[in-house]
Amino acid sequence: MGDLQPGPSTPATSAEVLRWLSEGHVSTVEAVRQLRRLERRAGPAGPAHDPEAPTEGALVQLDALVGLRDVKRQVREICAFVDIQQRRAAMQLVAEPHTLHMVFRGAPGTGKTTVARLLGQLFRDLGALPKGHLVEVERADLVGEYIGHTAQKTREVVRRALGGVLFIDEAYALARGGGKDFGKEAIDTLVKVMEDKKSEFLLILAGYPREMAGFMEANPGLRSRFAIHVDFPEYRPDELAAIARLMLAERQYRLASDAEEQLAKALDRRTGGWHENAGNARMVRNLMERAIRRQAVRLVQHAGPLSRDDLMTLVAADLDEVR
Repeated sequence: MGDLQPGPSTPATSAEVLRWLSEGHVSTVEAVRQLRRLERRAGPAGPAHDPEAPTEGALVQLDALVGLRDVKRQVREICAFVDIQQRRAAMQLVAEPHTLHMVFRGAPGTGKTTVARLLGQLFRDLGALPKGHLVEVERADLVGEYIGHTAQKTREVVRRALGGVLFIDEAYALARGGGKDFGKEAIDTLVKVMEDKKSEFLLILAGYPREMAGFMEANPGLRSRFAIHVDFPEYRPDELAAIARLMLAERQYRLASDAEEQLAKALDRRTGGWHENAGNARMVRNLMERAIRRQAVRLVQHAGPLSRDDLMTLVAADLDEVR
């Protein structure tokens, strides 16, 4: 399919763009172009923009994420709830507080940080958060080396996150040292700040599902403050292939047909639970970056001039290590 212009035959939503891509109606480069067109059209100057609704640009980005159907549905439900509570408050009706702290459960590379960043943007546009920025930390950023140091570090991290989202990855690491570990002090400080600051920031605790479940059970003070749990499943092989194509398209690369087939077979073998982190986007990113380096080695050894197509195309030989 050639370049598309807005019209009846043009994809109207990001979900439709991704469906056309998966069905082979558009190339990956064209899909990225169409997603960017939709985002521009949905901006504040766009004719379809509703000033009372959250920025459509962030929702377009959410819809453009591969897979995560249930996560997207849950995010939309949360945003709808916040929107309606804002409207109720504006009309002097009883409104529920915006203490929507969350737990994200899933393996690394399944989209947790990306969704957290988009939530910050959506909450900002809804008026629930003044800034909507993301502060991403882990145990080392919160836990100090002596008594009193941890509380100081944790309060400083929260101060940076006020008005936005505080995202704590592998949050269960805070409880690994037992009752005498300074991690407990970080947890106690977080519980108190969540009470004192209430709706001034959004706290998201993230990590592997089993470990997060154990962590919440071991800390009733936290469990009672997190009503929303979002599960991020591992990606299916076809979704991983779509992620690979989008990653390459953003860098102006593409897969030759033989490379497409090889990647699909390799992803089928690697997924299924036996391969560590097989169902996540980081694995795909590493594979594609390795393939790009192998392509570079192949091309510099090529005799004669290189065409634009040569520079853009990855062939099966570039993916030999993906077998």
